[in-house]
Amino acid sequence: MANAAIYPSLAGKRVIVSGGASGIGEGIVEAFVRQGSAVAFVDVLEGEPLIERFADAAIPPIFVHCDIRDCVDYGAKITKLIERLGGCDVLINNAANDDRHKVEDVTPEYWDERMAVNLKHQFFAAKAVIPAMRAAGGGSIINLGSISWHLGLEDLAIYQTAKAAIEGLTRSLAREFGRDAIRVNTIVPGNVQTPRQMKWYTPEGEAEIVAAQCLDGRIQPSDVAAMALFLASDDSRYCTAHNYWVDAGWR
Repeated sequence: MANAAIYPSLAGKRVIVSGGASGIGEGIVEAFVRQGSAVAFVDVLEGEPLIERFADAAIPPIFVHCDIRDCVDYGAKITKLIERLGGCDVLINNAANDDRHKVEDVTPEYWDERMAVNLKHQFFAAKAVIPAMRAAGGGSIINLGSISWHLGLEDLAIYQTAKAAIEGLTRSLAREFGRDAIRVNTIVPGNVQTPRQMKWYTPEGEAEIVAAQCLDGRIQPSDVAAMALFLASDDSRYCTAHNYWVDAGWR
């Protein structure tokens, strides 16, 4: 993004991002690397292309292959990443999956798997980084929500249930750990133009989205990343327990 803000307080900050290999997560990793942060990201997809792209960065990012649905393994990998980074100042719970589904096709097994990929890991990742943030004198946890449940979109009942719960999780964690100077917020993206989202929408569908927004144009991962940078920086030191929308006014 041209003329993007620089946050001096993010230089050297230790940042962990889930789902950082593609889409919004990729944009977030790139944004923090460009701020001079020490970034580690996990993903079930391959992260090597992103590692290669920033091999010459002031602090090259770290990638660990991980399936965040296995919270025990994920927690152990977060612990190792904290050791490699020397701590953790920022956690960005980005990983999610918005596969469409019909209510009549949902089984208990599918419900549990969808909750694991869209909600459960956010809680256990936060739990894993809290000791390091306390030791550092504070930190910022940023959860990625979704506009979808606010709109009540079709074929996303479980995804929307999980994303609604994230906003409750954010307020709970903000209250629990605020006295430790740990801030917790939710970013609520609108429809972001990523390769994954493009498979769901025809040009006509995209035009309908833009028509429903207050602003013209399509939201990019860098727009969501810009909000994440602000919420991780010292500039937002009194921002916690709230939702921050990046949706172009989509209603």
